[in-house]
Amino acid sequence: MNKTDIEWADYTWNPVTGCLHGCSYCYANRQAARFSGYDPCYNASFDFEGGCHTIKKAMKKRGADGKVRTAPYPFGFEPTFHSYKLDEPARKKASATIFVCSMADLFGEWVPDEWIKSVFQACEAAPQHTYMFLTKNPGRYLMLAYRGALPQGENYWWGATITNQSEYNSKGITLLNLPESHRTFFSIEPIHEPIEMGLMPNWIIMGAETGNRKNKIKPQREWIEDIVRRCVAESIFMKDSLTSIVGEQNMIREFPEEFRRAMSLKQKGRKK
Repeated sequence: MNKTDIEWADYTWNPVTGCLHGCSYCYANRQAARFSGYDPCYNASFDFEGGCHTIKKAMKKRGADGKVRTAPYPFGFEPTFHSYKLDEPARKKASATIFVCSMADLFGEWVPDEWIKSVFQACEAAPQHTYMFLTKNPGRYLMLAYRGALPQGENYWWGATITNQSEYNSKGITLLNLPESHRTFFSIEPIHEPIEMGLMPNWIIMGAETGNRKNKIKPQREWIEDIVRRCVAESIFMKDSLTSIVGEQNMIREFPEEFRRAMSLKQKGRKK
């Protein structure tokens, strides 16, 4: 796991990397491309089936400086299961908030069921942590929930990425069809247009597009203020990327009660 600058998480954990959605604004795709490749001479053990890779131990790559280092994205942004990373949460004894698969969509249609099952089993083996999941395909959450295969509890949070009205109408509403026993959130990042929302999840995280992509959309202050007005009981967390738009004095950084309670219980448990 890696420490992260993401404001609502302590660590990112990527037992699966890669995605096939092809979003033009995707920072993860750019990151994977930057650090892609591996050196075959190190005889890494991996399998390839159905357009997806499975790596059983870390692969290596020799850099321009001649030093041999771990290759974090040996196949670029192609879907890859790094099975050797599954024990990382269990090795971290202190409770933490973990963003699971920040460099992938674990619930993409191309991801084998067995990968998802393995990730869930690794989470269940380390219940001291809070796990944040995020997808552009929340319909798969529903499929897993109906089969009784989607974990429940205050330390599991299920999110959907939405950037515009159309995605709210489809992906957002799909997420909200999860049973109430599952904690839900929207990641409205990057926000690309005004979004009229009726039904809401437990938590809404908002942010602007970062990076220097050509045709990058800068959100209007009115778009953000309208979402805030529509929230009554829902918690709102504005990422730092919105500071220049709404002003520091108007930034809202709230955590849901269930999230705070789960973290509080973990802190008490650590002190015993």
